[in-house]
Amino acid sequence: MNEKIPKISLEQWLAFKTVVDRGSYVLAAETLNKSQSSVSYAIKRLNEQLPKPVLRILGRKAELTNEGEILYRYASQLIKQARTMEDLAQSMAMEFESEITIALDVLLEISALTRPMEQFSNRFPHTRVRVLETSMTGTTEALIENKANIVIGTTVPVGFSGLPIRSVNMIPVATPSHTIFENDEVSEIELKSYRQVVLRDTGLRTQRDAGWLEAEQRWTVSNSFSSISLVKSGLVFGFLPHNWIRQELAQGLLKEIVLGGGYTRSIPLYLMQSVSETSGPATRAMVDLLSEQLKQ
Repeated sequence: MNEKIPKISLEQWLAFKTVVDRGSYVLAAETLNKSQSSVSYAIKRLNEQLPKPVLRILGRKAELTNEGEILYRYASQLIKQARTMEDLAQSMAMEFESEITIALDVLLEISALTRPMEQFSNRFPHTRVRVLETSMTGTTEALIENKANIVIGTTVPVGFSGLPIRSVNMIPVATPSHTIFENDEVSEIELKSYRQVVLRDTGLRTQRDAGWLEAEQRWTVSNSFSSISLVKSGLVFGFLPHNWIRQELAQGLLKEIVLGGGYTRSIPLYLMQSVSETSGPATRAMVDLLSEQLKQ
């Protein structure tokens, strides 16, 4: 039986997907390092070869047709699979990876990785390790967009698998002199009237604030050290991971706010791989070391 040869090339589908992602032929050409005319020709041929066009031009903007919306999803999967095959071939040809990247949600302190990273460097002294400190949807994006080989985050997206490793307890805290402690207990409604510090989302597509409550007054910062410093200043309260502030609590610099009803919040953390099928020996070894250490 003769195999039917596809009429449309992978390059055409890539041009189509990039135009949709970037929103214009000009930006797509920049991304693909091609001329605008070559991108336009690829889309023109794509529209001619399909029963119905996938893109139409409205003014200066390219817009998906109904058929294009469906084919965009298939094109994205096709390109992803092609890249996966190349990565697989590359990993099969290499004895070990020259570098691996770990995306670490800031809820877990980086010191938790020092022991497995030391063990890893002894076994793979020529493999570099790069750590991306992310938060919230930024961690999820690192997984979905294959920006990291290994991801430690709070959410397992659809289509991925995650190994539960530990939970992070989020507790509301303030300085002992804060007016929030004038009462023995504070309700959720009362908390909303106080100024709160929240952590900025590092995601580019969908952003949200890290905080349990929607405080009327909120200050947004980019890292854990800023969060702790602001809370210690007495200007704000914050829901902070207990593992961030053990020392401050023990020294009496911070005090836990008692919530009425005994409400608590625990956030699970998962260990994930972006593309486990193409993982090389160094990545697999790091996954084993991290899971062994973090599950303790």
